[in-house]
Amino acid sequence: MKREDSVKNRHFLVDKRWIIPIVIAVFIAGSIAISSFVKTADYSILCSLANTRFTAVNKYSTTPVQLQAIIHYATSPVVPQQNIQEISVTFDVLKKRSPCNFLVFGLGYDSLMWTALNPNGNTIFLEEDQSWVQSVLKTAPGLRVHAVKYKTQLKEADDLLTHYWSEPSCYPSKAYLRGNDKCRLALTGFPDEYYDTEWDLIMIDAPRGWFPEAPGRMAAIFSAAVMARNRKGSGVTHVFLHDVNRRVEKLFAEELLCRKYLVKSVGRLWHFEIPPASNMSSPNSDRFC
Repeated sequence: MKREDSVKNRHFLVDKRWIIPIVIAVFIAGSIAISSFVKTADYSILCSLANTRFTAVNKYSTTPVQLQAIIHYATSPVVPQQNIQEISVTFDVLKKRSPCNFLVFGLGYDSLMWTALNPNGNTIFLEEDQSWVQSVLKTAPGLRVHAVKYKTQLKEADDLLTHYWSEPSCYPSKAYLRGNDKCRLALTGFPDEYYDTEWDLIMIDAPRGWFPEAPGRMAAIFSAAVMARNRKGSGVTHVFLHDVNRRVEKLFAEELLCRKYLVKSVGRLWHFEIPPASNMSSPNSDRFC
């Protein structure tokens, strides 16, 4: 999802550049085909239950954004930054949880795909670069995007971790996000939808974290941990963190998202299933892990 990765890989051979878009298009088309199969089965099995059938047909109907995604990825040489194996980890969860609330840190070449894979769900993107938001929306105006600002810098990562250890307002038993100015890792000043929605899936593939003055993903990881812990609904919160090959992502993931909740590791992607505090053995701990 990072534009810098795309720039680095811009000079791939033409034949290789066209393989992944086609695979992505087939990937999305396959998900629609599966949905269509389920819809057809609903007609025969639930023919006497008109109301139930109507609900099922609505759930599995192809959406315009899915058709747009197929055309986009089948005709574009620009590919998502995650590979097909990494994408499949999130897709496997979306197949079970969609339609759901899906929060994505970052806006990129895969944003249309994520929206298409959560048909009739609520998929929101948070992006730090306003000019990039306008650029992406020119080709995919249906995406739901919030332009946001981060207060951290990657070079502060170690200092922010020390701050987390010593600041009570950062402790999991007391942590909150909106208006929490004492905890430097809490994301404040974001749109109300960010705070008011209970997110089922959270993808962290931004903000930028590859040079010292970049915002880094420390606050995004902390906020995902807080939201998962404060979940009121049933089930776990699925958190997907990309670029765990980098020191800061790995360090903060192990400190805040916890190895014990890590359920899958594929390439540079880690998938966590984090339960709410009500389902934890020690909910009042001063540490997330």
